[in-house]
Amino acid sequence: QVQLVESGGGLVQPGGSLRLSCAASGSIVSVNTMQWYRQAPGKEREFIATVTPGGITIYADSVKGRFTISRDNAKNTMYLQMNKLRLEDTAVYYCSLPTTSTRYWGQGIQVTVSS
Repeated sequence: QVQLVESGGGLVQPGGSLRLSCAASGSIVSVNTMQWYRQAPGKEREFIATVTPGGITIYADSVKGRFTISRDNAKNTMYLQMNKLRLEDTAVYYCSLPTTSTRYWGQGIQVTVSS
């Protein structure tokens, strides 16, 4: 079974930056697409970004140009570099790995953007 653990969250001022990491375990991680989602209070969980095993990326319009998703397959780790953070970016951020049988989720990590 795959395990996903997020780290790197916290409190940051508007316009600031944070880098999230998602450490994954499991033999299939390096050959699977990995994704970041987030869920703000009172809102649905929303897609943020995707990175394929080969490094191809897709972003939601809300974060395009500000966030960068990447991965290090040798370390089974995915990253989300968040720049120019806004108040609306405040949410719990989740690492996710979809497979043919199930979607794996991390426990989530809080990112709070506040002055």
